[in-house]
Amino acid sequence: MEELLSKCKEASKKLQLLTEDDVNKCLLNIKDALIKNKDFILKENQKDINNAKGVIKDSMIDRLTLNDKRILALASSIDDVISLPFYPGEVIEEIKRPNGLLIKKVRVPFGVIASIFESRPNVSVDISVLGLKTLNAVVLKGGKEAINTNIALCKVMRDAIKDIVDPHVITLIESTNREDTNKLLTMKDYIDLMIPRGSKGLIKYVVENAKIPYIETGAGNCHLYVHKMANIDMALKVIVNAKVQRPSVCNAIENILVDKEIAEYFLPKLKETLDKYNVEIRGCDYTSSIIDCVKASEDDFYEEYNDYIVAVKVVNSLDEAINHINIHSTKHSEAIITEDDYAAARFLNEIDSACLYHNASTRFTDGGEFGFGAEIGISTTKLHARGPMGLKEITTYKYKIYGKGQVRE
Repeated sequence: MEELLSKCKEASKKLQLLTEDDVNKCLLNIKDALIKNKDFILKENQKDINNAKGVIKDSMIDRLTLNDKRILALASSIDDVISLPFYPGEVIEEIKRPNGLLIKKVRVPFGVIASIFESRPNVSVDISVLGLKTLNAVVLKGGKEAINTNIALCKVMRDAIKDIVDPHVITLIESTNREDTNKLLTMKDYIDLMIPRGSKGLIKYVVENAKIPYIETGAGNCHLYVHKMANIDMALKVIVNAKVQRPSVCNAIENILVDKEIAEYFLPKLKETLDKYNVEIRGCDYTSSIIDCVKASEDDFYEEYNDYIVAVKVVNSLDEAINHINIHSTKHSEAIITEDDYAAARFLNEIDSACLYHNASTRFTDGGEFGFGAEIGISTTKLHARGPMGLKEITTYKYKIYGKGQVRE
């Protein structure tokens, strides 16, 4: 591993010599190579799918699965990144001092960004593309579920850029054992920033063991609150999208809060709607007194299911909803459905999560949906990035100071 990381670190220095045109050529080559090698990638992905059947739940296999449509979408997202600004070298701020010194605050890459992730192979491409666009080398360590797919994707990408830059700027750690993960988390001489992507357990493991700077991302115990002034049809429509469209992703809702004033009317409609999609409801005492559902435990309200399961709780007021979410949330994404602007404003202002929605699905918490192109992760912390992390969020800055012989008195 040390040898691999050393090569990546050296390659990151050469990456700084690339122009914006060079970088965009690399990205265009990767896009074309993904399409050209689609059959090879899908063949390797099928190996992972076959190995995963009966081992992980179906909703997680969906995260693992690539198909023609997803590869084409992945390739298309690269066009979006190519069209975005090139930030390295951007002058963020310029200060002229009375003594004649000119101070420029200039945007620069971190250097080497590492990511540990689980069963979503598209992460390999997203992180590599964003890394190149910001002149960051990347180190990738995916889970064992997607190992064949990740090896294939990284081979395709490295071959696509090798005539322009040292291909070690995209480095895959093929080992999937815990010991090498532990080692990677301590390699501060080679890695400038760690961005884990995956389950609550993975994020917790990185937080507790990393010896290098990291950003917490991804774990999504997301809530949707149906306020007493909600448009019921809208609420049901948004719930279906936020829970059912892709239940395995971190921006899917896991908890639904329902105002007590409308609970007896709304809950039967909610059950009727979710039954169509085979979503299991785990309800609080009040919920289970109105509809037939599984009795929820307190742990259910902390759970990120990544499955066709949702916890439902009846709350007495907006205050109780806000308090419940701030206690149970992973600070990812929360939504309120209401026609009351005052209630919406309080919800958006008082909940301490990265993304707050009024009358819209939490599924929009995504770099592509925010107009960032691909994303490197969704930060649930406050330093230095929050929410979907695009290009600016994976750069830092340095100061360049220009003088004419000034000395400090």
